[in-house]
Amino acid sequence: MKNHAGSRKRLMKMKVSKRIDSIEESGTVKLTPVINRLREQGKKIINLAVGEPDFKTPKEIIKRTKEALDFNKTRYDAAAGLDLLREKIAGNYDCKKENVIITNGSKQALYSTFQVILDSGDEVVILNPYWVTFTEQVKLAGGEPVIVDTTGHRPDIELIKKNITKKTKAVIINSPNNPTGAVYTKQELEKIANLVIKHNLFVVSDETYDELIYDDKKHFRISDFSEKLKKQTISVNSFSKIYSMTGFRTGFAAADEKIIDKMRILQSHLCGNVCTFAQYGALAAFDLKKKYYIRIRKELEEKRDYAYRRAKELFGCVKPEGAFYLFAELSENISSERFAKDLLKMHNVCVVPGEVFGSPGHIRISFAASMDDIKKGFDRIKKASG
Repeated sequence: MKNHAGSRKRLMKMKVSKRIDSIEESGTVKLTPVINRLREQGKKIINLAVGEPDFKTPKEIIKRTKEALDFNKTRYDAAAGLDLLREKIAGNYDCKKENVIITNGSKQALYSTFQVILDSGDEVVILNPYWVTFTEQVKLAGGEPVIVDTTGHRPDIELIKKNITKKTKAVIINSPNNPTGAVYTKQELEKIANLVIKHNLFVVSDETYDELIYDDKKHFRISDFSEKLKKQTISVNSFSKIYSMTGFRTGFAAADEKIIDKMRILQSHLCGNVCTFAQYGALAAFDLKKKYYIRIRKELEEKRDYAYRRAKELFGCVKPEGAFYLFAELSENISSERFAKDLLKMHNVCVVPGEVFGSPGHIRISFAASMDDIKKGFDRIKKASG
């Protein structure tokens, strides 16, 4: 009995690491099981929270994935990813396949990036509002997130300057932006580029929504500005959004060969390799015709225009130029977390409170849902706001 009592006491003293205890659960991912439970209870939930397009995965991608399974492409493969897939990506990023690694979605690309470039106490500048995972990935690597406000969702170069210290190791940029939909101009990126070069920093460029831009705007890659910048940039991207491949968990990073090689070594211990047949499916994305992208953008732009018009009737809101989110500003003295909870509980509509993105007083509304859900969703949001 004494031995059992001693074992219980030892177990009670055991604790998880301080590092993992400091990490918050993803505020967007945790909504999925909540919505599923409510739907199982018979509630008709309109999901305007999830960052997932309401399009079917292109049949060409499904076909290639099935063929890979039929040909037993189910074994281990190279840690850095299929050579052919890396070559295809390298062609888009004006580099060699050695500059590319395939990852389990863009999240793992970010995780590996910060594990490779950060030491304990290194600072990373993150523009606010920010995607929920940026801060936590930095903390997991022992780094310190330094949150810098934007002005009208645009990068404020003077504020960024003021927050660069001797400990600063990197700046994160995310254009098109999640959650605001802002698309950074060439001039804005050039100002950031000059700072990065002057202070010899890394720039981590999350380009997950680079194909989803509206109103004839253009996406600029900061890594294209010069060879020096290319060496200092880690570009992160994913097949998830534009190709509706969220469940495939196939993303990538493009960077200097030395950085990619360190990420490869880390990945060899972390997961071995990304799902082999999913990578073969991703290869088919490069065979899709231009009309596919035109159709996707056109449909999302129509949804954006409708959702923006409805949102402007109720909230302050900047028109998004890319991605598929509205970042609506609530009236003063209204808790966005409370608003979102009440909206879900009483009106069966799910949105994401701005606290998740470092910006209380806002809600993120996805217009990647069906047009019918968007219309019904805004009708219910209007009722909740009244």
